[in-house]
Amino acid sequence: MSTEATLPATTSASPTARQVWTRSRGVALAVVLLLIAGVAIAAVRSQARHGALDPRSADPHGSRAVAELLADRGVSTRVVTTLGAARAAAGPDTTVLVAVPDLMTHRQQTRLHSATAASGGRTVLVAAGGWSVERLVPGVTADPATSTGSTLAPRCALPEARRAGSADTGGIRYTTTHLDADSCYPSERLATLLRVPASGGGDTVVLGAPDILYNKRLDEQGNASLALQLLGSRAHLVWYLPSLADGSTADSGERKNFLDLLPSGWLWGTLQLFIAAVLAAFWRARRFGPLVPEKLPVAIRASETAEGRARLYRRANARDRAAAALRSATRTRLAPLVGVPAAQAHAPEALLPALSAHLHGDGQNLQPLLFGPPPADDAALVALTDQLDALEREVRRP
Repeated sequence: MSTEATLPATTSASPTARQVWTRSRGVALAVVLLLIAGVAIAAVRSQARHGALDPRSADPHGSRAVAELLADRGVSTRVVTTLGAARAAAGPDTTVLVAVPDLMTHRQQTRLHSATAASGGRTVLVAAGGWSVERLVPGVTADPATSTGSTLAPRCALPEARRAGSADTGGIRYTTTHLDADSCYPSERLATLLRVPASGGGDTVVLGAPDILYNKRLDEQGNASLALQLLGSRAHLVWYLPSLADGSTADSGERKNFLDLLPSGWLWGTLQLFIAAVLAAFWRARRFGPLVPEKLPVAIRASETAEGRARLYRRANARDRAAAALRSATRTRLAPLVGVPAAQAHAPEALLPALSAHLHGDGQNLQPLLFGPPPADDAALVALTDQLDALEREVRRP
């Protein structure tokens, strides 16, 4: 007799540590690479750098080139980030450029307009949308649709525009009620550059796009000429960069809602994506109307199905399930023959009395036959099958 112990086979489906590492090492590597890239980008950007439309920034979307060219022509440039500094700097010898007017609250816009309207100087608004232009320049309205092209021709009598020629002013389009305003660089008859005269010899220039101030676009078209003429008409240039850190942004009742903070292009883009999704769903629909029946590739006889299930029951020694299936099928077939509704075919109190009346017997042997315990062996299962067949033949006999 062998004394060797038999170790039970493990049936655990839990993955081992090696399997977990094999499956997750790709994700872990990607996370590590992302962390390294993030640290590298943070290190590169940790140096003193400035944002878009900043005259101190040498980035492609900065405006340092314009400031340097203006300095060569004797125009000083000063950067301010608060409304108070911008209002205090307004004067007849000063040009106040507002880089992002839409970042200002309504009260800030009204206060800036009151300071610059009668100052005798020039105010330049860069890409002012409907949120800001109507308060900074009363009588001017921004069109919801932007221009179709970027490079446009002057088509106006403004000397600065005529000398500069074509420039990249395409962006927001404007309409005005001022009859003495200069409407330049039109796109579909709406101007992308407006010069509105003000009292005291000053004026306000509204630019539809910031492209002519970008470092990377300054040497294209007549951008440099137009930018230098618009910003160099006075000895001093105050470059106002509205900032959320400005304390005046905390004024109550002047907060924007979420849709006001979104540019119009995002709203149109969302609508286009929605339409594209609807069209894609319509295109990917499988069919319309009633379903069409399809023939099966192989037809299997009922006897083969029954034989296959019987072999599965025999292999699993599932005599209880086989007997229950046989009895249930027999009760289902016998119920309509003796006048019992199908819903009560498996109720002994309804089926057995009807069978007894039909067979003219006491019905005592019907209870164990139709509702009895499962057979103990295969021979008993075969005998049960024969008895059920005999009962059904007897009921069907005329």
